[in-house]
Amino acid sequence: MARYNIVPERSRVWIDARSSLHPIHSTTDGLEGYIDLDASDGRPNLDVQPEGELTLPVARLSSGNRLEDRELHKRIDERRFPTINGVLTKMEQIDGNQYRVSGNLAFRGVTRRVEDEMTVNVVDDRTVQLEGQSTFDIRDFGMEPPRILMLRVEPDVVVRVVIVAVKEV
Repeated sequence: MARYNIVPERSRVWIDARSSLHPIHSTTDGLEGYIDLDASDGRPNLDVQPEGELTLPVARLSSGNRLEDRELHKRIDERRFPTINGVLTKMEQIDGNQYRVSGNLAFRGVTRRVEDEMTVNVVDDRTVQLEGQSTFDIRDFGMEPPRILMLRVEPDVVVRVVIVAVKEV
């Protein structure tokens, strides 16, 4: 089992939402954390379950629209809840490099169990890459969808991640 540290500048998060006026897109880097994984055979060895944690500072979330961003950060209550945190608890191989990944996601002081599929690639003897996408209803985390003047944001958001992690030396 080796520790792979997430490389913040090479890992990205995309968040897509719909509103009554236009789509809302946000992309950011800055994911931090690690995954403990045995990938000595060039693929994850699940005889020992991987573990991991990741953190995304809420301050990094930006759509490029100041008004929307200000409302988003206010609704999230960034001062009280400055990070979004995830904990990996289980990984099961589905087929090839596709895995069902389970864990806990904490957002705005509410923790929910989440599960979805991810692609896991052992890039080389020092690097792993994980990619996945999930849809979340922000009301499940105690957040009402923002309303700004005539703009009404739908509660379902699609979150896509690409995580690049490098083995500790």
